Parts: sequence; C-alpha cells; structure tokens
Amino acid sequence: MTSPRSTPRIVLASTSRYRAELLCRLLPDFEQAAPGTDEAPLPGEAPAARALRLAIAKAEAVARNRKDALVIGSDQVAELDGQVLDKPGSAERACAQLAASSGREVRFHTALCLLDTRDGRRHTHLDHTHAQFRELDAAAIARYVEREQPLDCAGSFKCEGLGISLFKAIDSHDPSALIGLPLIALAQLLREAGIELP
Repeated sequence: MTSPRSTPRIVLASTSRYRAELLCRLLPDFEQAAPGTDEAPLPGEAPAARALRLAIAKAEAVARNRKDALVIGSDQVAELDGQVLDKPGSAERACAQLAASSGREVRFHTALCLLDTRDGRRHTHLDHTHAQFRELDAAAIARYVEREQPLDCAGSFKCEGLGISLFKAIDSHDPSALIGLPLIALAQLLREAGIELP
C-alpha cells in the first residue's frame, strides 16, 4: 500500500529508449537513470538467472541514493540452445545471429524488479517468451539488418517493427516482454505499490 508520507517518484533504472517507450504506455511521468551495472555473466550462470540477477542489480544500484521512490530494473537475455545471444553491435554479427536462429526457437528471458525505497521491499518477475523463427536466407537477413539496424537488440531484431516478419510464431504471456519490459507484470506490481493504473 502507498505510504501516507509521500507519493513515490518512479525511476526507470535504464537509459534504453525501448524500455522508456514501453513505460510511457503506463506512466506519463518518470525519471530515467543509468545503473552502471557490470553485465558480465557469472561462471556457469543460466540465462534466466542472469536476467533476474541483473534486473535486481540495476534496481538496487539506482535505488541507493533515492528516497521515496519506486525503482524499476529490467534485463533481457536471449538464449539459443543454451547459449546467450548478446546485442550484436555490428551488422556482421547481427547477420550471423539471425542465420543461426533461422528455422529455430530462441528463448527470451525478461526479468523485472520493482524496488520500493520507502520500505525496502523488492518484488520480482521473470517472463519467458519462445520465438520460432521462420527459415531465413542470407538475402532476407541482409535486407532486414540493413533496413532496421537492430544492432542494440538482443537476438538482432525489433519485434515491434519489421522484425515481426522474421517469425513463424511467438509464444508469450506478455508481448511487451519481448521488447524489453513486461508491462502486464509491471502494472500489477505498481498497483500493489499504490500507483493507480489506469
């Protein structure tokens, strides 16, 4: 429940424009802050565990110097046959990722942490999305990467844009999770923290 002392600020522990655009669907006013978290994987760490650990770490890093705030941390890890698909960073790597994913299923683990600095409570959620890629030839991959430049996206696509054409099917409880922030779960956590939605 909301503390009678104050209305909390909402802080997104991310500078991602994708997550900010998603959060704008729920809230007209919030802050963004860079968590500065080391995102290197731990030895033997499962992809889903990595996503959850980083979502918590991001929220905690931003929450340290903020009072009366609800801090939102999120992280997404893409997995193909147990191997993590990081953000490609280059067109060459994006093409290679999409070629590896062609005709196969990629799992996306999207973690969420809501940290309430008023009472120190931490709430978490982990969403799992299964994306089945259609068969992609080299020409189709090259056209897609050139047009949309998904170089800062795990898995090398933007499902909210032209990337949707790469799939045969997507199995998810929350379509916003694949973009990077599970809004259904976040809306519930915010309501439980006293934020009126809608």
